[in-house]
Amino acid sequence: MATNSSSVLKNITLSLAIGWTFLILVLCLVKFNKLPSVQVSGVDKYVHFTFHFTFTLLWGFYNRLRLGQWVLKSSLIIVCLSIGYGILIEILQETFTQTRKADIMDVAANAAGAIVAFLVLVLWKAKSKV
Repeated sequence: MATNSSSVLKNITLSLAIGWTFLILVLCLVKFNKLPSVQVSGVDKYVHFTFHFTFTLLWGFYNRLRLGQWVLKSSLIIVCLSIGYGILIEILQETFTQTRKADIMDVAANAAGAIVAFLVLVLWKAKSKV
């Protein structure tokens, strides 16, 4: 019975990770005309941070469930994939959209979110060992 519930949890986590990955792509490439404007300085950077923080956590949790243990190397790969995905989206924004432009500070916010999520995973691993 425990195997079945862990399989369900793994499938749910995978679905969330894939969905979040797709949501980032859509929200970064599609123009939304009717959204209200938020008057917070740098809000875009907070959004990028949150996108990649959540991306890294979801894929990190899925990877932990898939492998049955936390593996540092695979978590570092997820961080690199998150950062690479963010860079790819910035390139796509610059190349294929009329309303969005690539921004190196977005890449920095993406990387910061991925790195902080990695640190959360490290702390989670350390805490779960005690």
